[in-house]
Amino acid sequence: MLANKEKHSIQIKQWATELGFSHCGIAKAEFLEEEAPKLEEWLKRSYQGEMHYMENHFDMRLDPRILVPDAKSVISLTYNYYTDLKQTGHNQHNENTPLSHFPSSEGIEGWVPKISKYAYGEDYHHVVKDKLKILLQHMQETIGDLNGRCFVDSAPVMERAWASKAGIGWIGKHSLLINKTQGSFFFLAEIIVDAELEYDAAFATDHCGTCTACMDACPTNAIVENKVVDGSKCISYFTIELKDAIPTSYKAQFDDWMFGCDICQDVCPWNRFSKQHNEPKFTPNPKLLAMNRREWQEITEDVFNELFQKSAVKRTKYEGLKRNLRFLELK
Repeated sequence: MLANKEKHSIQIKQWATELGFSHCGIAKAEFLEEEAPKLEEWLKRSYQGEMHYMENHFDMRLDPRILVPDAKSVISLTYNYYTDLKQTGHNQHNENTPLSHFPSSEGIEGWVPKISKYAYGEDYHHVVKDKLKILLQHMQETIGDLNGRCFVDSAPVMERAWASKAGIGWIGKHSLLINKTQGSFFFLAEIIVDAELEYDAAFATDHCGTCTACMDACPTNAIVENKVVDGSKCISYFTIELKDAIPTSYKAQFDDWMFGCDICQDVCPWNRFSKQHNEPKFTPNPKLLAMNRREWQEITEDVFNELFQKSAVKRTKYEGLKRNLRFLELK
């Protein structure tokens, strides 16, 4: 057991910073009493849509001690993925080049199917998980008798609730975690361990105030009330999770998103504090940024595999992406 909880907690946070994590907070592993009725009501309203896995392991989602036997501490971390890079739909255009010079101006005058920023580079599950494993190894080598598990959006863990309890930020109206100095463009990750550490104070204030920018901007009205998202109406759900045909009642409402959606984050005033990430593995393939509408429409499976070899976009598979692209044409 730890001889000096405060000393080891400080050391863990230093290692986290060295590994590239932006924030690290620690909370006591216990039953999430406040989250239980919220989760129950969310499921009762069928906001999970076809994501039936959300209905599983109810107790485990709320109590990390079931997920990790003898768990004492939940270490929450954030890893920045924000980028200023955008899909332009062309690769040679500059302000002195006339549009008529280009064989296709779809990406300049028209629209380009969009991918969420988080999926520009390599799959975050692997990139961040590898860093968590290194952090856990440091802890085991230095602290001694310690067991734990690493999680990156890969198990029934209420990651936003834990990050808030660990003092990292508050949950915004769009139900995502917001940090005052970083905004919300970051991945959340956790290490749950069977050792007592120094616990941070929970983030007690909500800094969204009267702002409803995210709620007003959502084209499918998925943010049904403060901090509650109807997942079955979210563009990310339709383009990633839904395996059946996208309901035509939503045509012309996707704002050209073919994988994921960043609208509620793009309009959030707190994301004016977002800074360019420095993770090389999140750097997008230049071809991805340069492809225009016609090239996306004509994408082959070989090009798909080349572009998204290590990407989270592989989750939707080639046929899934083609389905999404066909749906975007129903304007």
